Amino acid sequence: MDYSMIFAALWVICATIVALLPMRLQFPPGIALLICAPALIIWLGYDHGWFWSVLASGGFISMFRNPIRFYWRKWTGREVTE
Repeated sequence: MDYSMIFAALWVICATIVALLPMRLQFPPGIALLICAPALIIWLGYDHGWFWSVLASGGFISMFRNPIRFYWRKWTGREVTE
């Protein structure tokens, strides 16, 4: 197994651990995971092909759907409800 797949698996484990934390403690490690994810997805696609990048992108969007939705509404000027 190559490094991109190992780091992707570690990212998933870390994201799961962060999801188990109380909400007030999720923000700092969640931001770090959010920043690392695009580079990891591109690396996976480079090593294993576009199919794995699409799967990783789907998992990323699924895990971060609420923050993505929140910031999308904020950036497009729509009402943000918390």
